[in-house]
Amino acid sequence: MTARIAIAANLGIEPDEFEYGPFAQEGGLGRVHQLFSDQLGAILEALNSALVA
Repeated sequence: MTARIAIAANLGIEPDEFEYGPFAQEGGLGRVHQLFSDQLGAILEALNSALVA
């Protein structure tokens, strides 16, 4: 499933979705944690709020 389809189907982004498609090719959830560490929850919350608005 592509990132766009996953977001459209779920109306949001969950951490496990980083293990699929283009995200996995760039390091997956491990890379996301490496880049954003403790800010990941707040970032996903903000993105998800914006997506459903």
